[in-house]
Amino acid sequence: MNIRRTRTENIALNLLRRDGMGVIWELHFAAAKAERGGNTAAAAAIIEIADAAEREWLRGNGRA
Repeated sequence: MNIRRTRTENIALNLLRRDGMGVIWELHFAAAKAERGGNTAAAAAIIEIADAAEREWLRGNGRA
């Protein structure tokens, strides 16, 4: 089965494979920090990556 992933999903999967599931929390933390700093676009992009990472983790694709 050929699975085509978006760029966001590829970034998320690479982060998961490199850093493990803790990266999901770290991404949410970074998004909150960006939001507090007034960078709403950056926060939204980071949340999108965090959500994709969580989906990949739940599918089992982020496990080492």
